[in-house]
Amino acid sequence: MTLLSKFFVAASSIAISCSAVAAQAEVLFWSTQAKPVEEAQAMREQVLSGAGEVDYQPNDGGPWITRLNAELSAGTGTIGVLGALHGDFSAMNTDDLVDLDDLGLGAASDTFNNLAKLGTGNAKYIPWMQASYIMAANKKALEHLPEGADINTLTYDQLIAWSTNVMEATGEAKFGFPAGPKGLKHRFFQGYLYPSYTDGVVRTFASDKAVVAWEKMRELWAVTNPGSTNFSFLQEQLLNEDVWIAFDHTSRLAAAFNERPDDFVAFPAPAGPEGRGFMPVIAGVGIPRTAPDMEASKALIAHMLKPETQIATLRATNFFPVVDVELPGDLPPSVQAAGNAVAIMSASPDANPGLLPAGLGDKGGDFNRVFVDTFERIILAGQPIEAVLEDQKKTLKRIMDETGAPCWAPDAPSEGACPVE
Repeated sequence: MTLLSKFFVAASSIAISCSAVAAQAEVLFWSTQAKPVEEAQAMREQVLSGAGEVDYQPNDGGPWITRLNAELSAGTGTIGVLGALHGDFSAMNTDDLVDLDDLGLGAASDTFNNLAKLGTGNAKYIPWMQASYIMAANKKALEHLPEGADINTLTYDQLIAWSTNVMEATGEAKFGFPAGPKGLKHRFFQGYLYPSYTDGVVRTFASDKAVVAWEKMRELWAVTNPGSTNFSFLQEQLLNEDVWIAFDHTSRLAAAFNERPDDFVAFPAPAGPEGRGFMPVIAGVGIPRTAPDMEASKALIAHMLKPETQIATLRATNFFPVVDVELPGDLPPSVQAAGNAVAIMSASPDANPGLLPAGLGDKGGDFNRVFVDTFERIILAGQPIEAVLEDQKKTLKRIMDETGAPCWAPDAPSEGACPVE
C-alpha cells in the first residue's frame, strides 16, 4: 500500500469515527411532558439551549411506552433520556433504568428523592419538576389567625380555628372548597386529607383513622362557604371576596394573584397526625439501560437540574423547580406566590405526599367517584361515617381487583392489586 493510500485509509477511518461520535452526540429526549406545540418549542429553544445536541420528542403515554418497550426488548435503542411522571417510572421494571447515584443530583425534597428510588436502594430517576395544589388567603384574614399559628406550618385544627375566627368576625363562612361539578375535590381527599390522617389512601380507606379524617372534614365544612358546592375555580371567589381562605390547584388560583398580587398570600396545605399530606405531580428524568451514550445522557440530566435550567423549565411548562432556586422578579405574580408555597410544602420535614393514582386505566374516573360519593354522602347528606365507608369500600375493592393496580404512596407497596384493608 502506498503512503498516499495509507493516508486516505487513515483519513477515511477518522471520518467514520468522527461521524459515529457525532451521531452519538445527539441525545434523544423521549418525554411524556411538555407536549403542546408551544411548550415543546420552548423546551427546544430555551430549556435545552446550551445542552449540546438534543432531539426533544414529546409523546402521549401510549406511543412513549410502546417505543421504549420495543427498544428494551431488542436490547438496543436510540432513546437517551426519559422524561415522565413518577407514575410512568413506577410502572417500569426498575432493572430497565440505570442507577443514577453517581450523578450526585437530586431534589431539595428528600421525600421526592426517596420516591425516585422506586423502592430500591438507588436513584432510578432524578426529580425534574413539580406541580401541586396549595392554599391561598386574602390578607384581611391574617389578623384572625389563631395565636401562635404560622401560615406556613398550619395544622388542620388551626385551619378550622382560623376559619371559625373569620366567620365570627365577618358573620360569614369564608373558607372556600372546590366542591362544584368541575371542582378538584377528589384530589383533596386523595392527596391531602387521607395522607394527613391515615398515611394511606386505598389500604386505609375505611380505617378508624379515616373515620377521624371525615370527622375533621365535617368540622371544616361547618365553617365553609355553603356556596362551595358550586365553586370549581376558587380564584373567582377570592377576587369577589366571597372567600377569604381557599384550597385549589395552582392554575385555578392564578388569576387572583395576577390581578391583585398585593391582596393575597399563598401557603402550604395543612398537616394532620400523619404529616403534611399533599399531592405533588412529580416529573423526573431517567436513563434506559439501552441508551446509546450513557455519558451524553447523564450530561443532559445534569443540565436539566441546573438552577437556570429549572427556571427556564418553569417558564416553558408552568411546572415548578425541584431544586432550591430564587425565582426571578419578572415571573407572573401567581407563579412567584405559588412557587414559594410549593417549595415550602415539598421540602417540609413532615411532608407526606399522596401521589396521583396510577395503574387504573379507564377506571380512574370510577376511582375518583368513590371519594366524591363518600364526600356527598357523609358531608352533604349527613349519613353515618362508618356505614358509608364500609359501603364505599366494596366499590373501591372491586375497582382495585379489576385493575390489579398496585399501591402507590403513601400506601405501603403491594404485590398485585392494592388491598382495601
